[in-house]
Amino acid sequence: MKNNKISLGLLVACILADNVAAETDAKQSSAKPNILFIFSDDQCFETIGAHGLTEIDTPNLDKLVNNGASFSKAYNMGAWGGAVCVASRSCMNTGAFVWRAQDAVKEVGKGKRKSWSQLLSDQGYETYMTGKWHVGGMNTKKVFDHQGTVRAGMPKQKSAGYNRPKDEADYEKGWKPWDKKQGGFWQGGKHWSEVLADESIGFIKSAAKKEKPFFMYLAFNAPHDPRQAPKEYIDRYPLDRIKLPKSYMTQYPDQNAKGVPIIRDEKLMPFPRTEYAVKVNRQEYYAIITHMDAQIGRILDALEASGKADNTWIIFTSDHGLSVGHHGLVGKQNMYEDGLCAPFIVVGPGVKAGQKLDTPIYIQDAMATTLDIAGDVPKSIEYKSVLPLLNGTAKKSYDSIYGAYMGTQRMILKDDWKIIAYPQLKKVKLFNIAKDPHEMTDLSNNPEYAAKLQELTQALEDTMDQMDDPMESLTKANAPEAPKKKKKGDH
Repeated sequence: MKNNKISLGLLVACILADNVAAETDAKQSSAKPNILFIFSDDQCFETIGAHGLTEIDTPNLDKLVNNGASFSKAYNMGAWGGAVCVASRSCMNTGAFVWRAQDAVKEVGKGKRKSWSQLLSDQGYETYMTGKWHVGGMNTKKVFDHQGTVRAGMPKQKSAGYNRPKDEADYEKGWKPWDKKQGGFWQGGKHWSEVLADESIGFIKSAAKKEKPFFMYLAFNAPHDPRQAPKEYIDRYPLDRIKLPKSYMTQYPDQNAKGVPIIRDEKLMPFPRTEYAVKVNRQEYYAIITHMDAQIGRILDALEASGKADNTWIIFTSDHGLSVGHHGLVGKQNMYEDGLCAPFIVVGPGVKAGQKLDTPIYIQDAMATTLDIAGDVPKSIEYKSVLPLLNGTAKKSYDSIYGAYMGTQRMILKDDWKIIAYPQLKKVKLFNIAKDPHEMTDLSNNPEYAAKLQELTQALEDTMDQMDDPMESLTKANAPEAPKKKKKGDH
């Protein structure tokens, strides 16, 4: 009888210990902050009203800027193909630098490597995504716990949406961004940005009932073309409100198969570029961003109503920038600041409100930052958390910033100096972006800066080696060439 009592006592003790352990695990899990990642598509760093760089209305993104920290120099590393977003998103979801990201995606697909969401899942997060994916070889159903509507690379763009507007008469009779018959973002009857907000709000409401922390990956297709928005948003931007970019020109001099390629993006606007065409395209660009901003506001309101806001980190960025008239260019297949740089905003517990940093980072640092917030950044992640920059324990994350586009362009930014190399054209451009932020004065032929040009060229060559760049050297442009004709995915 005595032995039975001892056994019963041990059993009760074990049950109590298990209950305590389970309760402790639950408390530790619930103590972890939630993570809300908002990702736009094709959004240049200048298109946030609070930054004061363009005349644009983004009241909800402005709130994030004012309540958190924003970076003015957040770069995409580049691309191996015309669809720059594919490379950017592959880097973002694997943590691998650009020339290693394709293999990293394949490893995730084969179960030999874990994706961003899977790494957070391992740390106790319930994961969710909705919107644009465009990472071939990585199935969202396998790497996220839940998903909403998963979108393709871009909404369908009709032929009427290209080469426009030639003039005011052409505009009057042509394609209109609010015309639902044109499909695109209107396919399905409701604007895709609104669908994404609806689905995100639904998940937040369900997550509010749970203790488990969540990671939300909300990927808008906006403001990618076709740049469609309800007419009231277009009407907010009469053309006399739209200013031309300071770097506006009618034709980029190095736009060809060996320089900046003339692929799909560049054909949206007529050649040569006109002030009128640039203003109309920027009008529609601003309008779809403002419409997206309104949907972000709805999501943030839902987060606040859920009671989870105080324990949630929010990171907003885009997959790269976009030219829309800068330097005579339209797309992002270039190495100028407008094509490479995106907004990057961080809001969270302890982040100093209104903090502005001009330290260069990569947009994919968002991934490393969330893993740092969750508690562990695996050694396989090549990007850096921005938390040390935010709390003042580090002044920079990288000695230089590297950029590449296929076999036609290379870039390095080091301190205030930047070179853009066109290896197939045997041409290098040198800019001081502190004194010349619009990159309008090429100093490469100025003897005064010959040493600086040589220094940066060597730094770029060295970095190419470190990055496993397929181009042997700047003098041997043996990497893949730019596409010679439109291909599916060149967006």
